[in-house]
Amino acid sequence: MTAPRTTSEPVLIHGPSDLDPAAPGPIELAPALLDRLAAIRAAALNTLRSGRPVYGVNTGMGNLSKVRLTEDEQRVHQRNLLLGRAVGGPPWLPPDEARAVLIGRLKTFLTGDAAVSVELIHQLVALINNGPLPNIPAEGAGSAGEIIPLAHAFASLEPGPKEGIALLAGIPGATGRAALHATRVHRLADQLSTVAAGAIAVVGANRDPYQPLAARGDDVLGVEFARLRELAGPEPEPRSLQAPVSFRVAGHVNAHLRRTLQQLDDAVDRAFTGVTDSPAYLDGEFVGTAGFHGIDLAAYCDHLTAALAHAAEVSAARLHRLLDPTVTGLTAQLAREPGPQAGLVAVHKRAVATVHQLRRLTLPTAISTAETSNGQEDVQTFSWEAVGNLGEAIRLTRETIACELLAVRQAFALSQRPIPAGLHSVMRAVDAVVPPIDADRPFGEDLTSLLTKVL
Repeated sequence: MTAPRTTSEPVLIHGPSDLDPAAPGPIELAPALLDRLAAIRAAALNTLRSGRPVYGVNTGMGNLSKVRLTEDEQRVHQRNLLLGRAVGGPPWLPPDEARAVLIGRLKTFLTGDAAVSVELIHQLVALINNGPLPNIPAEGAGSAGEIIPLAHAFASLEPGPKEGIALLAGIPGATGRAALHATRVHRLADQLSTVAAGAIAVVGANRDPYQPLAARGDDVLGVEFARLRELAGPEPEPRSLQAPVSFRVAGHVNAHLRRTLQQLDDAVDRAFTGVTDSPAYLDGEFVGTAGFHGIDLAAYCDHLTAALAHAAEVSAARLHRLLDPTVTGLTAQLAREPGPQAGLVAVHKRAVATVHQLRRLTLPTAISTAETSNGQEDVQTFSWEAVGNLGEAIRLTRETIACELLAVRQAFALSQRPIPAGLHSVMRAVDAVVPPIDADRPFGEDLTSLLTKVL
């Protein structure tokens, strides 16, 4: 992979909360933070000298944790932990997700729970700032936690005592990737609202479903209704008493997406704030924990994937209605010359195929119990896979929105209705990359332009 960019001034990090897995650019750790971590490391090494068994440090792993390691074995054991677990392969994570994994790991180290050395932290910061970013398997985590992808992520680092197991502990990769995806969904939610408002406006839909009184008891819904009203503008003479259902439920669908997104934001915060290292160094003792399980994060990734799938389904349904003259009062299939021209009917077909693919991602990931490690019980949530599904759901939802946005712009082009002020900027952005549609053409090129330059 290519190295990350380091042209901007580094952001000074005073604590874990200052690190954002979605933020680009270099980072630098404050001296006071490094001093605190160095003190924790010194205390942890002193505790290790007592000789008491510490899982994965002076013992084997999993079903072999009953085996005590000699001092010579301990010196190579931490490196071996990384080597023996790097069993993944392509496809690899894209660079932005690989960086999010590294930052997620660093955030957990900055709490002090892992008791790693300042030297290892400097290695990790250098990897984040200068690269090359590692090849990290996108699939096949295959265990409680994410030891397989993390072994690939940190293969270039040189771990000291306790640091190999620290690099593999918890779910920092899934959490960092979830934080990155959540940032994208915040933008995607705004785009869903904008495109839905465009469809509402261009068909002259009755605005009654979006009135403040209809949001009683639901502040999130009330804000979404206000957003739709502002974007779509008023409609004094609606075309019908009731618009199709896919138009009327737009506020509820988008409000649900935003609520679900907030739940994932909260789960990410809990994952980064809580104790996920195991064994964690807490109050002068090494403590085994179960922070690797990840059910909280996996469940809310699944929840958001389902919310995106529903939003995409409703978007595709509105697109279908936009091709219907009885709904829009415009030409069939939004063609300039229906009959000789097919219009945007195939654009809807692409949206249908995309939504069908999206639906298959909505099976919950956290439903598998499988024994691994020579018969040792291993209850798994597959949070790595859950966040991977979420990333794919974001991609497919964007594709569906692009299809609807193309149809909305064409509908305005064929209509006598003015574009509401709240939609001027997005329609100008569309016009800058999509030529006027006067005849059939390869609309896939237009959709690609919208995905890369507008959405």
